[in-house]
Amino acid sequence: MDSKLSFKSYAVVGMMLFALFFGAGNLIFPAQLGQYAGTNVWIAIFGFLITGVGLPLLGILAIGYSKSNDLQDLSSRVHPVYGLVFTAMLYLTIGPFFALPRTGAVSYEVGIAPFVGEGNATIALLVFSLVFFAISLLVSLNPSKMVDSIGKILSPAILVTLGVLLVTSFVNPMGAKEAPQPAYANDAFFTGFTEGYNTMDALASLVFGIIVISAVRKLGVNSPKGVLTATLKSGVVAAALLAIVYTGIALLGSTSTATLGLMETGGPVLSGASGHYFGNFGSSLLAVIIILACLTTAIGLTVANSEFFHKLTPSISYKTYVVIFSVFSLVVTNAGLSNIITYSIPVLMFLYPLAIVLIILAFLSPLFRHAQLVYVSTIVVTFFISIVDGFKTLTSSLGVDNPALLQSVIDFYAAVLPLYDKGLGWFLPALIVIAVTTVIARSKKEVKVQVAQNNA
Repeated sequence: MDSKLSFKSYAVVGMMLFALFFGAGNLIFPAQLGQYAGTNVWIAIFGFLITGVGLPLLGILAIGYSKSNDLQDLSSRVHPVYGLVFTAMLYLTIGPFFALPRTGAVSYEVGIAPFVGEGNATIALLVFSLVFFAISLLVSLNPSKMVDSIGKILSPAILVTLGVLLVTSFVNPMGAKEAPQPAYANDAFFTGFTEGYNTMDALASLVFGIIVISAVRKLGVNSPKGVLTATLKSGVVAAALLAIVYTGIALLGSTSTATLGLMETGGPVLSGASGHYFGNFGSSLLAVIIILACLTTAIGLTVANSEFFHKLTPSISYKTYVVIFSVFSLVVTNAGLSNIITYSIPVLMFLYPLAIVLIILAFLSPLFRHAQLVYVSTIVVTFFISIVDGFKTLTSSLGVDNPALLQSVIDFYAAVLPLYDKGLGWFLPALIVIAVTTVIARSKKEVKVQVAQNNA
């Protein structure tokens, strides 16, 4: 018999989930979107909310709906080897390779760097990152306290602090919205849609899903239907908060251009807005927002990565992995934010389509009776498109020409795949393959049933 949860219980779990999602990119990218989208900000933010809020919510639900034990269990429906490799790549991407170091680097760049002279930047980054990852490490060593420490303390602090800035900017805008930049002039929706990738939240949702489900079970809900319902209600709380915050930050950015100028990233937009409204106090306020938001994400990612790799190699303890990932992230953070971003975007362009397709397959699986044929075929088609996108993005980030073979494949995809120029060339082929292989799988199943009945 499941325990009956109160709204407060859903709110606590939802706030925990919000805090896990709400990190570095969640602050920077909506602000940049707002500036570049200008008068088209509402169209752009709608696209951003689909990938930045909708997909993460679906990712959380996919784990519960599929009744999977974790991401590896779900992705192993393609093949056990694929399940292991894909899961490990996703964990490392949202963990020590990119997202974890990014939390520390962004915290410093936006929250601390404005107070530090350029001559002391290297030492300041080292000292700050040491403190940042030391705190993350200490909290991560006791993950059983996650609901209390994150859901009840840090999330409200983030919301209150950020709320002061956003309400002020709404009541007293810095200026009028200006004309959109070229990317947002004609394709505001699709540009916003792909910008949502940068948050990495859809990838993280496949990891955080099991954390939320575990939290729900600890509250006394254990039946599959009860867990799914409680996860949905908690997820809606987190999604609503994310949508409100993203929209508020984007609107702030859209009214800031006349006063602050057009910035290359969203960090200076937020620091400039805080300084504009509150002076030095505003800068301090922003520092608190950034550090708390990034710290909560760092803790969640450290816990998730350590638990996963400890499960793979039980001989290495969970606490050892916490230390390894914290130290590794500390080192990468000191390589600089620009290097982290340069090498993370190509990986996201490769992994994101695979993750989205896996989420779709999880929900449609009963329709094709969980046939491995559908999983394998869809993932293979998506893989051959997304890996080309990954390499194309890498060469673009490094400022080098595409090799002849790569360019020929890109030209072919651009000519035959709908929405390829929007970054969604994989979408329609994946849907077609799902439809075709579903018909084949159901036909084979019906033939086997008919044969079995005839033999009986």
